[in-house]
Amino acid sequence: MFELSQLRCFVAAAEELHFGRAAQRLNMTQSPLSRQIQLLERILGVMLLERTSRNVALTPAGRVFLIEARRIVRLAESAALSARRVAQGEGGKVAIGFTAVSGYGLVPQIVAQARASLPNIEIELREMVTVDQVESLLTGLIDIAFVRPPLERQEFEAIHVRGEPLLVALPPGDPRQGQSTFEVGDLDGQPLIMYARQGAGYFHDLLIRLFAEAEIAPLYVQHVTQIHSMLGLVRAGIGAALVPESAVELHFQDVQFRRLLTAPETPVELHMAWHRDNRNPALDSIRKLCADVLGA
Repeated sequence: MFELSQLRCFVAAAEELHFGRAAQRLNMTQSPLSRQIQLLERILGVMLLERTSRNVALTPAGRVFLIEARRIVRLAESAALSARRVAQGEGGKVAIGFTAVSGYGLVPQIVAQARASLPNIEIELREMVTVDQVESLLTGLIDIAFVRPPLERQEFEAIHVRGEPLLVALPPGDPRQGQSTFEVGDLDGQPLIMYARQGAGYFHDLLIRLFAEAEIAPLYVQHVTQIHSMLGLVRAGIGAALVPESAVELHFQDVQFRRLLTAPETPVELHMAWHRDNRNPALDSIRKLCADVLGA
């Protein structure tokens, strides 16, 4: 049977995809790290990593094994932390995943409040798209996820923490800047920067539903995944865009924002999710703090 030290070596190498960096991360030399992984592969009877003189890559078996290896390492670390926390009081580390938009205002609020009221708990932040956060919750890489719905997994618990309206971002000199609000129909046939289905699926599908219900067809001039990239294109005059209200925090010069009238008024949803079986003792304290900060 393999040992925990072998799993740690494999996880480090799989995440770094570089034996030198993985060895440095584990405070060991490269040769013992390589031997531990070779021994693990021999025990399992499969190759986990493909190695060349220039590259390290996960094999299909390695990608599958990484999910469970992370879980085992995390459970072992949690067990040790739990014992120490019982003796030393509340503390430890909670990893929080979040989408890029959440990082504009929401996540800084949580970190600031945690430092003030839970100073012995370390907050580790990981910016990820929703699909990556779901996988990371399953593997134990993160404890809390701030994600877009739907979350159709029985392993998770989730609460709605925020709803926000959509705004129309207008480029400099746009004659529509005289409007105080917009109807969805005002976008019919107009140049619009759209969210890419791959990488920004939540916003893409949300807008497609809005346009279908209003029976309109904007003219899509570009498809991008990140809101800051979208606003950069708006500022360059490529077209308008629809963004959540929190995007105003980016302060893009010369970009004007106007409220888009929709039903419901706050169609952009954000949920906080966690794994039902997560045994991190610090999770409950941080989860409650997040709910208090967000008024959920």
